[in-house]
Amino acid sequence: MTPESAPPRTTVGRPGATSHAEIEQAAFDLFTDRGFDQTTMGDIADAVGVGRRTLFRYFPSKNDIPWGQFDRTLEAFRLILDQAPRDIALHEAVHRSVVTFNAFPDDARPPHRDRMRLILSTPSLQAHSVLRYADWRRVIVEFVARRTGQDPTDALPRTVGHVSLALALSAYESWLEQQSSSITTLLDEAMAELRWYLK
Repeated sequence: MTPESAPPRTTVGRPGATSHAEIEQAAFDLFTDRGFDQTTMGDIADAVGVGRRTLFRYFPSKNDIPWGQFDRTLEAFRLILDQAPRDIALHEAVHRSVVTFNAFPDDARPPHRDRMRLILSTPSLQAHSVLRYADWRRVIVEFVARRTGQDPTDALPRTVGHVSLALALSAYESWLEQQSSSITTLLDEAMAELRWYLK
């Protein structure tokens, strides 16, 4: 995820955070040391040397931090889908796009595996994650609707969105269980099943 520039510093006498990435990394260090539920926004603000008000301008809540700059990543996902060749099948366009979207560099900070483990295994994050999953599905639903000339509320776009999410989550669960596995390989295998829902 590409970090944005930090907003202007407002707390006198304290250094401002340089990026969303700095805040995310500091937060993940605390989550590892103390646990997600035991870490407060005040703890994170202290760790990066900013005031709570400044921290909340980066992330509206602690639950948003594991998801990083999710709105920006969804914009990137839309672009990837829109660039899919028109001459390939719909299932292949979604398949390729999901794999491409999830190709994170090995040196991503925080590590992508740590991020996804926290998101998928922390009970107190699940309600927030449902909202994020809905946003992710909506990107696919809107793409399928445009591609097929249907309405986003029609059965086909919604089905592709839900099935794609289920396949992606199953790949991530396998990835977290298999330390030597590649997420792109597992996603490629999982998303190949999408063709059976679009015959």
